[in-house]
Amino acid sequence: MDHPPPARHAGGARRHPTDGRHMQIGEVADRTGLSLRTIRHYEEVGLALPTARSQGGFRLYTDDDVTRLLVVKRMKPLDFALEEMRDLLDILDQLQSPDTDEAARTDLGKRLAVYRSLVEERCEKIRARLADAEQFSAELATALRKHRPAG
Repeated sequence: MDHPPPARHAGGARRHPTDGRHMQIGEVADRTGLSLRTIRHYEEVGLALPTARSQGGFRLYTDDDVTRLLVVKRMKPLDFALEEMRDLLDILDQLQSPDTDEAARTDLGKRLAVYRSLVEERCEKIRARLADAEQFSAELATALRKHRPAG
């Protein structure tokens, strides 16, 4: 079976289907929990391009594309800027490439470690905000119990 030529993703890496199976955007939306509009937006800004297009022009995605979209989805609530998302995706692409030499892998590993630290810091801030929100909810529940009319 002939595969359409792979598309270029952010960072210029060429992506190839892993098993030759392509999905249309609706299936990708179901698998990622992203809306069709969001997936198209990520394509427009260069974060996640479909691997191919059908003869009819439909976007075709692979499991690698789904993984890429999930990375973007997980970065979004952590307030990463588009450029940071592109940079991290590029790092991950290069680390997966068999053409990346050891010196580059060492540098990429250091850059990846910086992102890991940023994610941990942002997660800690989210945990603190969640703890505050849970405390507030408990205070409101207590107030509600105290002031509930008898009867």
